[in-house]
Amino acid sequence: MKIIIKFCLLAILVTTACKSEKKEIVTKETTSKFTTYASFGDKITEEKALSTKGMLVQYNSMKIGDTIDVKFASSIKEVCSKKGCWMKLPLNETTETMVRFKDYGFFMPLDANGKEVIVAGKAFVKETSVEELQHYAEDAGKTKEEIAKITAPKKEFAFEANGVLMKK
Repeated sequence: MKIIIKFCLLAILVTTACKSEKKEIVTKETTSKFTTYASFGDKITEEKALSTKGMLVQYNSMKIGDTIDVKFASSIKEVCSKKGCWMKLPLNETTETMVRFKDYGFFMPLDANGKEVIVAGKAFVKETSVEELQHYAEDAGKTKEEIAKITAPKKEFAFEANGVLMKK
């Protein structure tokens, strides 16, 4: 019975992860010290943001299910190509974190790949199902062959951002 409930919850999550409804992207401009940022979500500052190296140390000390409140800086490796509802931030050459936005409340511009960002929110470690990984690959514009190669769940570093600063 628990398996059926988990499967139903997973199906709901996958089907609603990137709804096709239109949401207006609201950006504010913030100037901090000598840098101008576009601001998304809650108002945050750049102070006390960890580096990617510092964030990776934090993630490596966590187990599946652990959550911490943190702020860190990185550059965007990939953004959801359909509406900007998630992004991937590299932590080093081989490790990245999947970032979603609190309450599906804001999105990133579709052309934000490569931009430097500071994200604030909750970092956590989770296991992502094959179905969800395939869904994200589809959103990212991967080919059917690339999607078909996804056959095992993956331990992932995840992040729910309540605010993002993107360097202009």
